[in-house]
Amino acid sequence: MTKNEIKFLDGPQNRLKDLKFLFAVLMDFIRGLRRLHFVGPCVTVFGSARFKENHPYYIQARLISSEIAKLGFTIMTGGGPGIMEAANRGAKDVGGKSVGCNIILPHEQKHNPFLDKWVNIKYFFVRKTLLMKYSYAFVVMPGGFGTLDEYFEALTLIQTRIVSEFPMIIFGKEYHKDIIEHIEVMKEQKTISPEDVKLCLFTDSVEEAVRHIKATIDTFGLKVKTPKKRWYLFEK
Repeated sequence: MTKNEIKFLDGPQNRLKDLKFLFAVLMDFIRGLRRLHFVGPCVTVFGSARFKENHPYYIQARLISSEIAKLGFTIMTGGGPGIMEAANRGAKDVGGKSVGCNIILPHEQKHNPFLDKWVNIKYFFVRKTLLMKYSYAFVVMPGGFGTLDEYFEALTLIQTRIVSEFPMIIFGKEYHKDIIEHIEVMKEQKTISPEDVKLCLFTDSVEEAVRHIKATIDTFGLKVKTPKKRWYLFEK
């Protein structure tokens, strides 16, 4: 969290400071919405920023993103290194579109070099909203706290029907084996419904993941909107 977020969560603040925080969040949303308005239908790939290009997960993220890009999707990521870089790179490998929603951190996470377009966002919750807003599917690669946060928030929105039941693919069965087991525990304890287990696909197969996304497109169709650019809003 940023210092502003920490202060905001401390409780009641000076009303003027609260108002300034509100406007800062609003500007973050406006910046993101304007920048990403024309990116097209996306598949968002989540994953760790720490894997290097010779790591198997990096290689797999690059491959699966290439295959998804071939379906006509824009690959969207958090814009940083590691899995994010691999996914954006995979899109570029096959001439696909590649965009990023980069977070501004104290240690200055920089956007990776495989992006056609990106936006820098101050607040994590704004970034998560933008990553979900433009997505027709999610691919969750191995990652840390941030990846799990994004995974479970997206899954909760699907479960509660706040967003459509689009494909959610969790890549790496061995890495996520404890999560798979815990989901079974939740089902047995009836804290989730039996059908909730089907909301995401755990797999180690690029082919199965792409087939799952394509099957959803074949079932429900893919409505591609092409918003008209408005010159008076300085849209290019």
